[in-house]
Amino acid sequence: MHIELKCFATLSRYTPPGAERYELPDGATVGEIMTRLGLAQEDVKLIFVNGVKAELDTRLKDGDRLGLFPAVGGG
Repeated sequence: MHIELKCFATLSRYTPPGAERYELPDGATVGEIMTRLGLAQEDVKLIFVNGVKAELDTRLKDGDRLGLFPAVGGG
């Protein structure tokens, strides 16, 4: 299956080549993708699948859009 993957802000360096059509095994979870990308769980603060907040155990389907966001500070 294929998904669209975006790693935002400071996580952008983890964006793999071909992220707009990223290939995964059927039934892959968000957490499995993060492991594959070398992303530590504590580095990702927000996960969205198709614009809806998701969790590490969320299973992805063909055509999903996954967004990974770091913590953002400001002042």
